[in-house]
Amino acid sequence: MNTPIIDRDLTKQAPHSPRVRIGGFVIACRAVDKCRASLTGMLGEYHYDCPLDNMLFGFKGINAELFKAAVQIAKDYEEVGTWLETHGTAKTAGEIKTWSDEMEAGSPMKDPARRAKFMDNCCRLMLNPETNSTFDWLEADDRASFRRKSA
Repeated sequence: MNTPIIDRDLTKQAPHSPRVRIGGFVIACRAVDKCRASLTGMLGEYHYDCPLDNMLFGFKGINAELFKAAVQIAKDYEEVGTWLETHGTAKTAGEIKTWSDEMEAGSPMKDPARRAKFMDNCCRLMLNPETNSTFDWLEADDRASFRRKSA
């Protein structure tokens, strides 16, 4: 089943979780939401072409402009997944799964330049930085942001 891309107003709701995979790629669905919101002026506090998006773009050997062009003509998320599979650096299904699994489990705790900020952000959200991933933090931050806005 193909899931139509519906422009999300990211001032009112969060983009998809970075865990949601299209074509096997984590981050891609969230990047689509942010890309479309940037085109419609509904990006809010989110950023398209951010470091997280660039992890996907770097893995595939593409850039934000190429991705944006694909997103602009895609009718559904699966079309973007197919586009990712066929453009940029060729990747096997196994390479995509390994990369996506590693991204989903990843944490900045081993990166001295990013550790302190990650720890602060986790503590603010009552997450344990030793056991939570970057994706855990992003999801919790999304939930907290929209709870604050609705309060």
